[in-house]
Amino acid sequence: MRGLADKVVVIAGGATGIGAATAHRLGDEGARVVVGDINAVDGQATVDAISSGGGTAHFVEFDMADELSVGKLIESAAERFGGIDALFSNAADLRPEIVLADTDVVDVDLAVWHRTIAVNLTGSFYAARHAIPHLLARGGGAIVVTSSADAFLGAAERPAYAASKAGLGALIRHIANRWGKEGIRANAVAPGPVLSEIFEAHATAEMTNGFLAQLRLGRLGRPPDIASMVAFLLSDEGAWITGQVLSVDGGMVVR
Repeated sequence: MRGLADKVVVIAGGATGIGAATAHRLGDEGARVVVGDINAVDGQATVDAISSGGGTAHFVEFDMADELSVGKLIESAAERFGGIDALFSNAADLRPEIVLADTDVVDVDLAVWHRTIAVNLTGSFYAARHAIPHLLARGGGAIVVTSSADAFLGAAERPAYAASKAGLGALIRHIANRWGKEGIRANAVAPGPVLSEIFEAHATAEMTNGFLAQLRLGRLGRPPDIASMVAFLLSDEGAWITGQVLSVDGGMVVR
């Protein structure tokens, strides 16, 4: 893929799942990858696997809900590699005690609402806020955030999650409009149900079958399915794409 070799890419939320698959894909494409995550064990394992395969990667432990911590992730990447060319903002709080408690507007615990918004939406705001000056210093760059099919579906549950993911669409459109003429592109990917480690550990057969019934391609997603689109959007292949939320969901959302 053109335009990824030697580029410095920060992945906020890269220890497992979509983030780890994207880190591996970017490493294979020759990018220098900085993996940030609150999960230090799996984050370091992802970096070690990339490095052992001949890629260049570095791990930084950080908390997406803490602006100071997010800023340190970005600064650490810039200091280590001399700048930043791209950001993939992927972190979300998907712990069962958060996601399963995200019931409906009447009953959801406000702590669950605030935590979900803090990590999923405000965290990406922090990441963009700190990364954009570094991208401008390079003459431009690319930002991709992870939205969700839930941003469009209007489900009867998970209002906090859906609102946080829908808000990311507004965020990337703002960035694309404000800094597009200065060379910054901003897009989002909106995955459907993906067979991540968390999904496989906690999904019931009933949940899996319910998702499959909504997919026109007849299978659940895999992390590399999303990683391919992220790599494309960060690369020179996606040079004329900005301000878009692109569904990568097996046909769950058709629009």
